[in-house]
Amino acid sequence: MLDKITDETIEYVGILAKLELSEEEREQAKRDMTEMLDYISKMGEIDTESVVPMSHLFEENNCFREDEVTNTCAIEKILANAPKQKDGMFVVPSTF
Repeated sequence: MLDKITDETIEYVGILAKLELSEEEREQAKRDMTEMLDYISKMGEIDTESVVPMSHLFEENNCFREDEVTNTCAIEKILANAPKQKDGMFVVPSTF
């Protein structure tokens, strides 16, 4: 069993979280944190020797497609949608 959560610990966590806790809220937080830490310590008692470590829930590795360069966009088709164009480029308002 872990050490009991102290008032100083609750006060410090409250400062870090920028919370102003009432006395009742501090007591409830102490109980909650103690329960959480007790639960975590119980998990440490579980025998995991035969469990294979995993880095991901699914066994799939890179399932992305190969990156292949293609020239599917013709400049004329792209510029056909432009309100204004000049010398194969879009004409936009000046920003200066």
